[in-house]
Amino acid sequence: MDMHTVVLGTSGTTAQDVIAVARGAARVELSDEARTAVAASRAFIDELAAKPDPVYGVSTGFGALAVRHISPELRAQLQRNIVRSHAAGMGPRVEREVVRALMFLRLKTLASGHTGVRPLVVETMAALLNAGITPVVHEYGSLGCSGDLAPLSHCALTLMGEGEAEGPDGVVRPSAELLAAHGIAPVELREKEGLALLNGTDGMLGMLVMACADLARLFTSADLTAALSMEALLGTDKVLAPELHAIRPHPGQAASAANMLAFLEGSGLTGHHQDDAPRVQDAYSIRCAPQVAGAGRDTLAHARLVAERELAAAVDNPVVLPDGRVESNGNFHGAPVAYALDFLAIAAADLGSIAERRTDRLLDKNRSHGLPAFLAGDPGVDSGLMIAQYTQAALVSELKRLAAPASVDSIPSSAMQEDHVSMGWSAARKLRTAVDNLTRIIAVELYAATRAVELREGLSPAPATRAVLAALRAAGVQGPGEDRFLAPDLEAAYAFVRDGKLVAAAESVTGELA
Repeated sequence: MDMHTVVLGTSGTTAQDVIAVARGAARVELSDEARTAVAASRAFIDELAAKPDPVYGVSTGFGALAVRHISPELRAQLQRNIVRSHAAGMGPRVEREVVRALMFLRLKTLASGHTGVRPLVVETMAALLNAGITPVVHEYGSLGCSGDLAPLSHCALTLMGEGEAEGPDGVVRPSAELLAAHGIAPVELREKEGLALLNGTDGMLGMLVMACADLARLFTSADLTAALSMEALLGTDKVLAPELHAIRPHPGQAASAANMLAFLEGSGLTGHHQDDAPRVQDAYSIRCAPQVAGAGRDTLAHARLVAERELAAAVDNPVVLPDGRVESNGNFHGAPVAYALDFLAIAAADLGSIAERRTDRLLDKNRSHGLPAFLAGDPGVDSGLMIAQYTQAALVSELKRLAAPASVDSIPSSAMQEDHVSMGWSAARKLRTAVDNLTRIIAVELYAATRAVELREGLSPAPATRAVLAALRAAGVQGPGEDRFLAPDLEAAYAFVRDGKLVAAAESVTGELA
């Protein structure tokens, strides 16, 4: 991604900006509007801090300990302690892009002027992102309510110059060393600031935004592999006619059918099955491809709507309102995001399932309409793609487990003060695995379908198919022949799908696809 600058104001951000910062090297700057709003909200906090009345997060303890009033001389220690004690994550490190998304989205809320932090805190977090300093965050520690507490705490710890972080060179070092090397002074937190750094749905939201981008590409990729399988099985493209989809007006279904039809234009393989093996209708995995992928597209549209709303939100507790009131609330509950994450995992599992069924049909000589068993060079001597389908089936089985919703679970915490949680972080983590599995499943179908098309000697595939074949072979994925070490081919096909090369090759002929 090209270097560019993302300017944060008070009204949120966009999915494109999140991805630019998380996955690219985009710099972050604060608008004058944001600086003014941050300073104004801090003035309200300073005013409240000077009064004797207890205010949650300013002059009280946290969670179930909010009953204690904290005297002014202990408040810096209070904010420092909440970060240290909440940085209790365990397990493997979370990916760099997830941590950068999490930090950027917390910065987005801090810049909204609703959290009461000082401008210094906002500027220092932006400096961390721009320096490429990525705190070490661990897999376990968030229940998706009261914010992604442990993950955000590990980020706040780096802001204080404590804990560990990864530098732009990829080496993990003490945070204090990295900050010093980049001329960034550690922040001494004051009233409300420790709490404001921890109390958001930023981790799960960042993962939702990136999953939506990845799944958009995968739904298009799945349309293309379904079309390739239709060609390879000598199916009919009549079921893709726009008028058939207009009478069941789901927009995703129409988009998937249109993609397949555009891809198959000019094919000499589709629509000829009556000549040698009469079929009234193709199997469901072929005929219903637009309905299944289309339902996933509509699920994705809903998830994007949820993400857009959350990207416009300022999630903290308590929040500073424009009139100066500092009010407790429950906006940190991750349910809206958690449901969308779980919904996408269901759609991914079903898309993987139907893709695997098409692959299995391509390999079964009793159902493949003249293709050799397992697409082998010499069946019996060669096993062909037999075990590639096993691998694909294992991935599908894993997808089904990952589709079990995390958001229906809740484990009370904080001495029953936080007695219902969203588990949205867990939903996000399993969705990331599901997206990767789905990419591999589509890659196996691509590998099988392109091999099958090449085995249809004497019939001419669609121009878009020929473009995909040429690009795939140029990427090092080999065609039909005797058995060989298969894993490198499958890994290359996976990279071809993951990196968007399948869609790009098709669009070189079809133009832009949905």
